[in-house]
Amino acid sequence: MVPAGQSALLLSARFGKDAAPVTGGLIWRVYASKPDASGAFRLIKEEKLPAPAIVLPPGNYIVHVGFGLANAVRPVQLRSETVRETFDLPAGGLVLQGRVGDVRIPAGQISFDIYPGSQFEAGDKRPVAERVMTGDTVIVPEGTYYIVSNYGDGNSMVRSDIRVAAGKLTDVTVTHRAAIITLKLVSERGGEALANTAWSVLTPGGDVIKESIGAFPRVVLAEGEYRAIARNEGKVFEREFKVVTGVDGDIEVMAR
Repeated sequence: MVPAGQSALLLSARFGKDAAPVTGGLIWRVYASKPDASGAFRLIKEEKLPAPAIVLPPGNYIVHVGFGLANAVRPVQLRSETVRETFDLPAGGLVLQGRVGDVRIPAGQISFDIYPGSQFEAGDKRPVAERVMTGDTVIVPEGTYYIVSNYGDGNSMVRSDIRVAAGKLTDVTVTHRAAIITLKLVSERGGEALANTAWSVLTPGGDVIKESIGAFPRVVLAEGEYRAIARNEGKVFEREFKVVTGVDGDIEVMAR
């Protein structure tokens, strides 16, 4: 029931003209149509329902709807009759996963950061979403983005440019050229790993990729050549090795 002298404004939002209404996660704000003496538009009403019915005096208003990073705004005029307004949010969904060859990287071993624009555009950018996990759906305004995919805690990182279209769910699979390597310091081939070993994994140029302490630490490394340095009881041992995409395995460093 709408009280006498009031008008009803029925609101809904969707991701594109052919999409179903959004059923959650919306924030609606109704503002006065003209700024006050300070130059600000006065907030009259705020709702977080997916399809609110807002009762207001007849007049002109500005309605804003937000869903995460996506938003839309338009002027609305209320008279005596009920007004229905459907907002098209210029946004799409993004679902990410990673693979090594044809093998899917398990959830929890890979995460994604999403940045606006292309990776080839100059300038510093802040991520629009960080540490997105496999299977998560991220809603972003339509446009171009680049994804930084981090597999494991080594140096397997991939950058990918993508395009998100309004009203569509975009599935992105990022392919990593990497493998999981387990390091062992042994007295003889196939022997038991020595405990309390400090490890460093370096590139041929001497850049440190990973440091750890343990009998058999695991590290995800991008395809390429490396040098493993093991320190145990005041002695230093090392070995060069090569990582091949998808070939997980043990690297044994001989303690002699």
